[in-house]
Amino acid sequence: MPKPNRKDSILDAALACITEVGADATTIEMIRERSGASIGSLYHHFGNKERILASLYFEGLRRYAERLDVNLAAAAQATECISALVTSYIDWVVENPDWARFILHSRGRIEAGEMGEQLKTSNREHYVRLQTRLQTYREQGCFRDLPPECFASIIIGPAHDMARNWLAGRLSKNLVEYRDMLAETAWLAVRATPDQQPQ
Repeated sequence: MPKPNRKDSILDAALACITEVGADATTIEMIRERSGASIGSLYHHFGNKERILASLYFEGLRRYAERLDVNLAAAAQATECISALVTSYIDWVVENPDWARFILHSRGRIEAGEMGEQLKTSNREHYVRLQTRLQTYREQGCFRDLPPECFASIIIGPAHDMARNWLAGRLSKNLVEYRDMLAETAWLAVRATPDQQPQ
């Protein structure tokens, strides 16, 4: 396994501090001490605390998107694509609960910060990639005629809500136990019924 570089070590330390005391209480000095980096190194790589938080947010999104892209590329049918959207998210959250918790709680902060426009651009690009991947199945009539702005929410909304509850300790079972049920429910919610499919 490759040795983490200095930038990754700083992000790992930042996440550990945030998990222990929260983003507001985490300081540059705490991150420096935990990572073993010098103050100069921290400022060289990031500049300030808010940029560390934003970089942590973007890195989490990147790793999740990387997993999703691999699973979508392996999907050979519309139902498998919808399943991949749900199961990739759930699997990533279960494997990275601290990172997932940080991302779920920090979106507003990042959007309001100096990297807010970059986040909006990243989200738009992600949305376009998903739409492009699903376009063939849409043209084949595999999906119900839904408003485009509702499509993603219908698919991932229930899993997103369940993930929040699991991360907050409000579920009696591990989130992964609901994985297949949520994927199947997402497909049933967006699939075209026989009478809606082109003849």
